Amino acid sequence: MILELADLRIHPGQNAAFDEAIALGLRDVIAHAKGCKGFKVNKGVESPERYVLQIFWETLENHTVDFRQSEAFTQWRGIVGPFFAAPPVVEHFELVVKST
Repeated sequence: MILELADLRIHPGQNAAFDEAIALGLRDVIAHAKGCKGFKVNKGVESPERYVLQIFWETLENHTVDFRQSEAFTQWRGIVGPFFAAPPVVEHFELVVKST
């Protein structure tokens, strides 16, 4: 399993609208993407315009090829992209250890 970690910064004062938009995009687009195993979103306490999005993919290619090169990616960015104050910083991780 691959963890996609995206650091998102949105425009100030847009939290309520972004919260709705990201929930819609995750539910209606990401959840149906090939290899998507789940997702989580956290909002910054000290920096409320900062969000951390975690998407769990079966393989790296499910994100980088199957999703990023599909029409679904265009839909996703159409929903959440207008809120971004800066391009998202996205990295991928492999699990090393987890709690039981």
